[in-house]
Amino acid sequence: MNLLITLEHHFDRTPDGVVWTQTTFPHSFWRHYLKVFDHVGVLARVREVESVPSDYQQANGDRVSFIALPDYIGPKQYLLKVRQVEQTVKNAFTLGNAVIMRVSSQIANHLQPLLDKHNYPYGVEVVADPYDVFAPNSVRHPLRPFFRWRFPQQLRRQCAGACAATYVTKHALQARYFCPNYSVGISDVELSEECFVLTPRRFTKLDTLHLLFVGTLAQLYKAPDVLINAVAICVQQGIDLKLTIVGDGKHRTELEAQAVGLGLKDSVFFRGQLAAGDTVRAELDQADVFVLPSHQEGLPRAMVEAMARGLPCIGSTVGGIPELLAAEDMVQPGDANGLAQKIREVVTNPERMAKMSARNLQKAKEYKSEVLYEQRIDFYRYVREQTELWLKQQ
Repeated sequence: MNLLITLEHHFDRTPDGVVWTQTTFPHSFWRHYLKVFDHVGVLARVREVESVPSDYQQANGDRVSFIALPDYIGPKQYLLKVRQVEQTVKNAFTLGNAVIMRVSSQIANHLQPLLDKHNYPYGVEVVADPYDVFAPNSVRHPLRPFFRWRFPQQLRRQCAGACAATYVTKHALQARYFCPNYSVGISDVELSEECFVLTPRRFTKLDTLHLLFVGTLAQLYKAPDVLINAVAICVQQGIDLKLTIVGDGKHRTELEAQAVGLGLKDSVFFRGQLAAGDTVRAELDQADVFVLPSHQEGLPRAMVEAMARGLPCIGSTVGGIPELLAAEDMVQPGDANGLAQKIREVVTNPERMAKMSARNLQKAKEYKSEVLYEQRIDFYRYVREQTELWLKQQ
């Protein structure tokens, strides 16, 4: 049996037909699905390009193909291409294939009516919370309040109708988007042995502390603007901090201007988007503290990777972050003053940083590949079995 999966991610395709990704979802990502399904068809946005940088990874290949939706970013571009999106989704759905939707997702919202029409079984992988995505200050759009009402409503309906659901959190997303059938918390973060350091870090009092942020700048729901404000407060209080921001997107220019306007030209460094793997790990190893003050999260891979490198981490009390960090290592989202105080508390206490390093390294080991493998395979098998049962009853 083949699998159709919807995915909210942008891919590039070169004239030779190869589909590429810069960060997540390379061909190796689909290996677990292929343990249960004969072929994976990925329904996602694909941009046609002449070439890609050398550090991009191939996404399609043996038993993995892409059904290319037109590439769009934001509501305006989406509305211009919505008819083409609808037709592509309709053509991609075939009775007899298993269906899994990674949600929340506008692409999944187009597929849902087709599934409902046939009372067709499907699985959902809940990876993000639209209620938090569209929280105030997270996304700048005049329709943000409407989106914050509408998209959670759609996600609740999708989860309620799914034959099976996985959640990247253990509790947080389940509480808001309940599936009455087969459901389990399985993080989509999988770390191989090479991602881990062998021992926790030791810290001494340093003259300059290096903070690291890894996240998209396409929207502000990771709150890099809040972090820059917090760093400015710390610097004004006499703490010597350097902040490195890894990530890119349309807000980068204004964030750079924000840093300059706050007198942080020599304290905040923008590295742009880096390929996953060794390049990002090198940044993690050079940092002293990882900070992710998000307005919304599922379960942040970047934070788990930082923990695996033994980094002390500071986060906000949203999504799955409370499942990763101790309460004393978190702040309320959007609170630059509270974040500045937390950063100051941590970086001025080497003993505390060492304890955070040890705890985080131990916690990250829960996300080793082999720990999650069997639960993931059981979910795929259940979706396949329910699809086969539906087909026999027709």
